[in-house]
Amino acid sequence: MTASSLNSALGCAALPAVATPDEALEAGLVEAAQGGCPDAFRSLVERHQQRIYHFCFHYLRHACEAREACQDTFIRAHRALGSYRPRARFSTWLFRIALNLCRDRARRRRVPTEAIDPELPCPRGAPDDSAMRDADLAKLDRGLAALPEKFRAVIVLSCLDGLSHAECAAVLKCSERSVEGRLYRARRKLAAWWEE
Repeated sequence: MTASSLNSALGCAALPAVATPDEALEAGLVEAAQGGCPDAFRSLVERHQQRIYHFCFHYLRHACEAREACQDTFIRAHRALGSYRPRARFSTWLFRIALNLCRDRARRRRVPTEAIDPELPCPRGAPDDSAMRDADLAKLDRGLAALPEKFRAVIVLSCLDGLSHAECAAVLKCSERSVEGRLYRARRKLAAWWEE
């Protein structure tokens, strides 16, 4: 993979938009879960667990830690469900919880990271060609690990998990303009790393 193909692979605007869940159905599930319905919360977990796990794995680069962080995300979400207000999408709220947990885990531990498993399902919105899924994906993983945390988080959220700039801003608690700036700088740093 060349630096130009890396740029197009991470050119978030060129990626297909992530299909949004049926907002009325999701709002109903959240309301039912807040009312104490375990099946409603289970449905919310099923709708979001793959994307949350994928984010945790890219952030932590360790499968066991990512599974634990994903599980902890839903445990924490369940405990705090009464405080959730639909100012942001439910998925954005979950990503914020996952990001905080991943940051805490990354600071606490010194577990060796793993290369990305080629069998790991490709997230919605991410490139899925066979060339990228092998050596180039492992190289991309090393490049992401070399980025400072604020750049790695925005690349994973926007380019790999397909969140919009507005959703990234809500998760990262910054402005959309900051998201755009971080993405620009992250792509430049990643491209420079790739060239080396």
